[in-house]
Amino acid sequence: MRLLPAGVRRWLRLQRRKYGLLRRPVGTVQFGNLGQVSPISAKFGFDRGLPVDRYYTEKFLSAHSADVHGRVLEIGDNRYTHKFGGDRVTRSDVLHVVEGNPNATIVADLTRADHIPADLFDCIICSQTLQMIYDVRAALRHLYRILKPGGVFLATSHGISRIARREGVDPWGEYWHFTSQGLRRLLQETAGAAAVHIACYGNVLAAIASLHGLAAEELSQQVLDYADPNYEVLIGVRVVKPEAPHRHSG
Repeated sequence: MRLLPAGVRRWLRLQRRKYGLLRRPVGTVQFGNLGQVSPISAKFGFDRGLPVDRYYTEKFLSAHSADVHGRVLEIGDNRYTHKFGGDRVTRSDVLHVVEGNPNATIVADLTRADHIPADLFDCIICSQTLQMIYDVRAALRHLYRILKPGGVFLATSHGISRIARREGVDPWGEYWHFTSQGLRRLLQETAGAAAVHIACYGNVLAAIASLHGLAAEELSQQVLDYADPNYEVLIGVRVVKPEAPHRHSG
C-alpha cells in the first residue's frame, strides 16, 4: 500500500470506508481477564509492582536527571531528588500543603505561596501533583517565581487515569486530567513558548493496563515504550527559566 501514489492510497481508503471493508466482525474481541467492570487492582498497581504511570514518571526524570542539582525542591517527599540527583544535590527541600509531614521543610499552599522567596531553587520536581490543585494557574505562577534564573521545573501529570483523590474523603481532591495541549498552553502563560518542553508517554494498551491497575512488570518494555500521541497516559513537562540578563559596567 505504501508503494502506491498518495492519491491512489486516499482513493483506496475511501472505497474501503464506503463499503465497510475496514470493519472487524462484531464479537471477535477476546477480553480475557480485562473483561470485568472492576479493576484488577484498586491500588494503581502498587500491590503488583511498579505502577505504569510511575514507570513513565521515572523514565521522564531519568532523561532529565542532569537537571536535578544544587538546591532542589520536591513536592510531598524527596524520593526522586535522591534517586535522580544523588550527590549533585547540595540541599533537598520538601514542600507539603498540610502541617505535620515529618519530611516537609516548607509548609505552603502553592496557590498562596507569597512567603516563599523568589529565585530560590535550582530545580523543582513536581510529580503527580498539578492535577490535585484547583487553582493550577496560581500554583504554576508561584512555582516559576521561586525557581532560580537558569533553573529547571520538572513536572509529570496524569492524562488517562482513574481518580486518585476525592474531596470529603481525602485531604484534597483531584480536579484535572490534562492533555499535552492544555498543559503546554497553561505553562506558556507563565514561562513563554520557548521555555516549555513536553513529553508524552503511553498507548492504548498501556492505558488499559494502567486503568486496570496492572504493574509495569506485566507489560513488555516494547509495549510500554511505544508512544501513541492519541493516548497520553502521562505527560512530562520541562520548563527552563531564562538566565537573568548580564549588566555591562559603564
